[in-house]
Amino acid sequence: MQLFIDLQVASANKNALPSLEIIEKWLLEAILKGSKTTRFEAELTVRIVDSAEIQQLNVQYRHKDKPTNVLSFPFNAPQGINLPLLGDIVICKQIVEQEALEQQKDLNAHWAHLLIHGSLHLLGYDHIIEQQALEMEDLETQILVKLGFPPPYNETE
Repeated sequence: MQLFIDLQVASANKNALPSLEIIEKWLLEAILKGSKTTRFEAELTVRIVDSAEIQQLNVQYRHKDKPTNVLSFPFNAPQGINLPLLGDIVICKQIVEQEALEQQKDLNAHWAHLLIHGSLHLLGYDHIIEQQALEMEDLETQILVKLGFPPPYNETE
C-alpha cells in the first residue's frame, strides 16, 4: 500500500513535532488495520494547528465554541469519481501537549493515538453509539500496541 500525506504545519511553535516519516508509519498501520476494503493507495492531509484555528473549525463544523484535540474531515467523492483521497485530519499541537501532560502520557504516544483516532474517522469509524465507541477504542488499542505504545484507554476514561 502507498500512503501519500500532505503535512501542513500551521502552528507557530514547530518544536517537538513528530516527523513526516513517523506520522506516515502510524497512519499506514491505522489505515491497513482499519480499512474495510483493500486499498492500494491513499492520500490524506494532516494539518497541525494552534488553538485558535481548531476552535474556529470546531465552531464552524461542530457548533462547539471551544478548541479540541483533533478533527477529521472525510472526503466524499461525487458519484462516478474514484479518487484515493481519504480526507483531512486537523490536530492541535497545544492541546496534544497539554493532554499528554495532564494524563501523564508519553507525548509521542498521544500524538500517535490522536492521529490514529482521526484516521479511523476518515475510514468511517465513529464513537457516538456505545458499541461503535467500543469497536473504535479496541481498534485504536490494537494499532497502538502493535506500534509499541501502551493501551491509550484506562478505566477512568
